[in-house]
Amino acid sequence: MSIEIGTIGRAELKVLDQHLASALNQEEGDGFPEVFATASMIALMELASSRALHPLLTEGEISVGVTVDVTHFAPTARGVTVTAEGFFKGMEGRYYVFDVVARDPSGEIGRGLHKRVIVSRERLLASAAKRSVQA
Repeated sequence: MSIEIGTIGRAELKVLDQHLASALNQEEGDGFPEVFATASMIALMELASSRALHPLLTEGEISVGVTVDVTHFAPTARGVTVTAEGFFKGMEGRYYVFDVVARDPSGEIGRGLHKRVIVSRERLLASAAKRSVQA
């Protein structure tokens, strides 16, 4: 099975407290503002792109992100809905390459490039478990 260039995956999210940059504050003085976090935007872009790959997955497979190169250029307030899209642009070896964009009702807030790979869920979790034992 394959995926056509131009296939689009979509995801949307209403910005809640846990999606704000301020949720990352751990110590007094960290100073992250109460706006949509770049980390949350990236997660939404990954989710959108992963959805484009759902038809390719067989039993026991998942897609995982391996590269993210994005720019977050506009703030979004709590309570606003953000939509992300991943546009499949082709393969680089075994990597699925996506142009990603995020928007709120006022327009684009971020864009960039994202790569994913399809892997065995079991192998991925086993590899993570080995790393946690060695830590």
